[in-house]
Amino acid sequence: MSNSSYITQIILLAFADTWELQLLHFWLFLGIYPAALLGNGLIITTIACDHHLHTPMYFFLLNLSLLDLGSISTTLPKSMANSLWNTKAISYAGCATQVFFVVFLFGTEYCLLTVMSYDRYVAICKPLHYGTLLSSRACVHMAAAAWGAAFLNALLHTANTFSLPLCQGNAVDQFFCEIPQILKLSCSHSYLRELGLLVFSSCLFFGSFVFIVVSYVQIFRAVLRMPSEQGRHKAFSTCLPHLAVVSLFISTGFFTYLKPQSSSSPSLNLVLAVLYSVVPPALNPLIYSLRNQQLKDSVWKLMSDSF
Repeated sequence: MSNSSYITQIILLAFADTWELQLLHFWLFLGIYPAALLGNGLIITTIACDHHLHTPMYFFLLNLSLLDLGSISTTLPKSMANSLWNTKAISYAGCATQVFFVVFLFGTEYCLLTVMSYDRYVAICKPLHYGTLLSSRACVHMAAAAWGAAFLNALLHTANTFSLPLCQGNAVDQFFCEIPQILKLSCSHSYLRELGLLVFSSCLFFGSFVFIVVSYVQIFRAVLRMPSEQGRHKAFSTCLPHLAVVSLFISTGFFTYLKPQSSSSPSLNLVLAVLYSVVPPALNPLIYSLRNQQLKDSVWKLMSDSF
């Protein structure tokens, strides 16, 4: 049996057994990563530079793009480097850092998506109170609460997870460090504290999920009662991108962490991890810009002014 005090590195699961396929994985991620950086960077720059976009909806979208940049940068560069150099190792401290930022950034993104559903609810169901309920100060406070709560949650999970002795070796069945895989390496009697934290976080996660569902039930009821077809189209154009992002994020996350262990396999874990950690940050800019004419116009204006 090995003890975590003697472990200096963690072995990550490779995408393929041969170096040629590892290179294919590297080139695939090399195409996705710059596209995600460019898309999210364009949204951040456009919202920051265009004063017409200085509204609550775009303020939260700017925060979401910042989180997407951070989350995809936490997992992909190390995985790409391992594939390029045909290695699987990450340092123990690097693994702990990766766990912290994965939990922090994805937790913040989920909190922010919950806040954004409230923003859409107020905009459509209580438009006369929008300026009061979502003033600049209120938006900053809600965003700060999302970042702060997720930071504290990530700090507790990371500290608790890496205080457990690792008695089952140092190889994880994932291409980046995540808590469920680290817990599999701990002593069977030692992970109850972290399990309690995970249950508590799951309750908060489920509470936010119920809030999002209730908000969208109210939103769709209000939209379907609108007499104007143009008004319904405008309402749907602002809600559907957010709903698509929420659905993608929640469905992949739910299936990853709530699937039965009996149906778990390394290849399935890899695919699900890519779906919830790589696909949303890469697709979010495209989803939000496809149906948002104002954002598309601002992006094209920024690009034409730059060139």
